[in-house]
Amino acid sequence: MKSTILAVLASVALVSTAPAPLIIARAPPNIPSTSAAQTQLTGLRVAAQGLQTGYSRDLFPHWSTTSGSCNTRETVLQRDGTGVVTDSACASTSGRWFSPYDGATWSAASDVDIDHVVPLSNAWKSGAASWSTSRRETFANDLTNPQLIAVTDNVNQAKSDQGPESWKPPVTSYYCTYAKMWIKVKSVYSLTVTSAEKSALTSMLNSC
Repeated sequence: MKSTILAVLASVALVSTAPAPLIIARAPPNIPSTSAAQTQLTGLRVAAQGLQTGYSRDLFPHWSTTSGSCNTRETVLQRDGTGVVTDSACASTSGRWFSPYDGATWSAASDVDIDHVVPLSNAWKSGAASWSTSRRETFANDLTNPQLIAVTDNVNQAKSDQGPESWKPPVTSYYCTYAKMWIKVKSVYSLTVTSAEKSALTSMLNSC
């Protein structure tokens, strides 16, 4: 009897100490080094933010087809997730996603948004209003630069179209990476920054 109890206890201990599935925190591509980001920030033109007049998300065609039945959203979910399983329509049916903005982990794709690091509205007011539709589509579906990232949906919605002068990730240790991503995107697309925005980015880089 005693040996049976010990065997049961041992099996429970093995189960309780079994490692949890590893959730890999994947970063978007081409995040610059701190020194490169500082140089890029210096090169950004400072200007007052433009008008919202005429803006519509529809002017930035997004979630374009990447290959087969997969679109940009599904591609980022697969890139940023761990153990992602998709169906015949390329929709993510299971997996795990770590949101670096708030440190949360999710197992349902419906709990995850794909954030445009530099929001479409912000881009419109800092130079994209004069772009062609084709260039705006490239910006809204950019898988080459750190412009798209899978994060908690409520956090993304709280961010909305705010810049770093008025919104920062809840996880303060992510300030450095977030600033570097923001600067890289603005530099690649020659978008302007406001003085308050530049000040916030400088402060965030100082945390690196």
